Amino acid sequence: MAKKDIQKMSAEELYALAQKKEKEEEARQREAAKAQLAELRAERKALLAKHRKELAALDAKIRAHGGRTGGTAGKGRQTGASAVILKLLAGGEMDTKSIRNKLEKQGVSVSSLGQTMAYLKRSGKVTSVARGVYKLA
Repeated sequence: MAKKDIQKMSAEELYALAQKKEKEEEARQREAAKAQLAELRAERKALLAKHRKELAALDAKIRAHGGRTGGTAGKGRQTGASAVILKLLAGGEMDTKSIRNKLEKQGVSVSSLGQTMAYLKRSGKVTSVARGVYKLA
């Protein structure tokens, strides 16, 4: 289409030209947004990689000093409150209050004792003799 003078264009032609320009501008904005999104994703990926490396180095230092890192425990291995509770119950049946007191004396977190006992009961490691009284299965 040859360029026409805007002064000589009809209303329909002007409207069609405006629509075309509007669509072109929307396409440019979408492309710019896609480019910016790709740039932000690349930046996020780089930050995650850097974070993982720094975290791994810090975990190695913690392990070198004999500490445990926040990673997940190995499967099948009892750690934390569950292991201590099972050791306590090896001496016989106990009520929840006694378990809580002994755990506190040993410095073990007791904030989720009810959940831990429910987990041990579901997994078949302990049984409930009466309400709040447990023994090894």
